[in-house]
Amino acid sequence: MTRIPDIIDAHHHLWDLRACHYPWLMARGVNRFFGDPTPIQKNYLVSDYFKDIGDLPVNASVHIQVGVEEDQAVAETRWLQSVADTGLGFPQGIVAFCDLAGPGTMACIEQHSKYPNLRGIRQIVGRSPEEDAVTGTNQLLADPVWIRNLARLADCGLSFDLQLVPHQLRQAKAVLAKIPDLKVALCHCGSPFDQSEAGLARWKTGIKELAELPNVYCKLSGFGMFDHDWSPASIRPMVLHVIEIFTPERCMFGSNFPVDGLYAGYADIWTAYNYISRNFSASERQQLFAGTARRFYSIQN
Repeated sequence: MTRIPDIIDAHHHLWDLRACHYPWLMARGVNRFFGDPTPIQKNYLVSDYFKDIGDLPVNASVHIQVGVEEDQAVAETRWLQSVADTGLGFPQGIVAFCDLAGPGTMACIEQHSKYPNLRGIRQIVGRSPEEDAVTGTNQLLADPVWIRNLARLADCGLSFDLQLVPHQLRQAKAVLAKIPDLKVALCHCGSPFDQSEAGLARWKTGIKELAELPNVYCKLSGFGMFDHDWSPASIRPMVLHVIEIFTPERCMFGSNFPVDGLYAGYADIWTAYNYISRNFSASERQQLFAGTARRFYSIQN
């Protein structure tokens, strides 16, 4: 098989249960949308991440906020910067949490921005299809304060990681179309949780419309959350569809570890990406595995 190119992991997590309080990690016996979190309800430090990487050519990574108590969001960034400063530089990019609808948004961003590896903000827009089924609209995407502060991220030199569910894609496009200067990374391919024929058709329509915005990029990651028994063959049509509509220059691969480690090994994920992309050109594969993430998140190495 073709050698796996150099990698920048565009989406992973770390946590230290002594450094921050993670409510969802501390809650025992509670199933999450991705399944039973019990096996990962323990520290996942950069040393654990390196063990999972093994011999794979991972040269840099982007850490995505995990879900600490909101008043500890800056503490999470502080801890991650200390990890990067005292280790091998990982994570080279930090995407932090900030409540863009809150009264202290700009103060929060200012505090995060003290840490040089900060690259962007993620505030999860949608978690499940039931949340806004009554009104048909997402509360954050309809909030003028949230939208105004979202636009301010571009002025601060920051990007936004967009995590939602497929039926929110059209509403998100309407918002983002008015903020063309903001770089946006769609997390986990827009969360294709419904993998029935009808569900995938709705997902395809939504991400194709979102891909019309040139400032929106897409992360291919998190497949295990939506199909615990995934295989390279099962995710191949979705991966190829996303790459076709976004192009390799706006797509990046991520592991979503350790969450996706519930269902597959770290090497299994990258081997799958390598297999699926084997017929792309060397330059296109370089973009998918590292180049797009390097440009989007301004990774220097």
